[in-house]
Amino acid sequence: MTKLDATALALIDNCARASIQLLERNLTPHGILAASPTEAAVARRYTRIFGRDAAICVMAMCGSGVPALEKGAVASLDALAAQQAANGQIPKYVDPEGLDADFWYLGCIDATLWWLIAVDHVRRHGQVGASHWSGEAERAIGWLLAQEHQHFRLLQQNEASDWADIMPRSGYVLYTNALWYDVKRRFALEHAEATEHHFNHLFNPFQQDLPEYHRARLLRHYARRGRDDPGLYLSFVNLSFVGNEGDVFGNVLAIQSGLADSSMARRIVKTIAAARACEPYPVRVVLHPLTREHALWRPYMARHQQNVVHQYHNGGIWPFVGGFWVMALAHMGLHDQAWPELARLAHVNQLGDWRFTEWFHGRTLVPMGMAGQSWNAATFLLAHRALQGGEAAW
Repeated sequence: MTKLDATALALIDNCARASIQLLERNLTPHGILAASPTEAAVARRYTRIFGRDAAICVMAMCGSGVPALEKGAVASLDALAAQQAANGQIPKYVDPEGLDADFWYLGCIDATLWWLIAVDHVRRHGQVGASHWSGEAERAIGWLLAQEHQHFRLLQQNEASDWADIMPRSGYVLYTNALWYDVKRRFALEHAEATEHHFNHLFNPFQQDLPEYHRARLLRHYARRGRDDPGLYLSFVNLSFVGNEGDVFGNVLAIQSGLADSSMARRIVKTIAAARACEPYPVRVVLHPLTREHALWRPYMARHQQNVVHQYHNGGIWPFVGGFWVMALAHMGLHDQAWPELARLAHVNQLGDWRFTEWFHGRTLVPMGMAGQSWNAATFLLAHRALQGGEAAW
């Protein structure tokens, strides 16, 4: 461990305990809720078992050694599987009593991806067998394969259909395909090498070698035109337009999933650090927020004034993504850099008497969103586990 003072070490230990306690409080017999059941959370349906939120929490609960959380990890995946669509899609969320399943406006593609990642994690580190959820997993993979381009071997999606649910990313989306490669690796799916190859050529078009596929060359031409190399993967690639706002979460997941080689991973970390995206708290999820004048701006981004510049997915600070940032640093062996970041992550979760705030304004640092956010606790625990060398870190 890098040298941290006693105060920082104590804060990390306190945050680990508080994180376990929050997950225990937010756990129901049917699975983990997205946030603590306050009046505001009930009104906004945060008292549901969300596909992506719960799956991330499952990865922290499984391997925690806390019996209730270990049991709750399985229950969470069971609750989502019970409401799986006939075509294989995992819901965006289900209610704890199993009475309601929601699939979002445009499909919520990452709920299915995260569910599969969590299934593999629990099979390897939990108390279920290797064939548990086998039928559900097969159908979920089939649903995803139906959305895979047959040459690029990358998933295709519409706008606002993943965690960044009011951002205009569409076509081939960085974040989604980083998860897709991880699913392919975990489940030994075909064409993983093609997924990796095209991921690195489409989302990083500023390379010297020219793709063989003529449509890939055209997409690269559009992506490079009038732009400098940003030191990051592009957030999405579509026909004639791309996202260069600097998607921190997608780039961090590209490191975590093994898609970024050591050179690219170092460039990503250097670019994020140079943009001071982790100051004072990890981490701002967009380096260059979209203004109303930007070509990619959509009217829906201004709904409730939520996704304007430096807010929400458009440059807000999300502590749960900060956990993935620390995990990526640990994955690269940059422990001296990662431990202080973990201490800052503990501090931001502590604010408001351990409020575990969903997100903060990227400039004013005003706390926004729900209190008692489960995945804040989960990714802190996963990051801590990764730095300690825990077997069940990821």
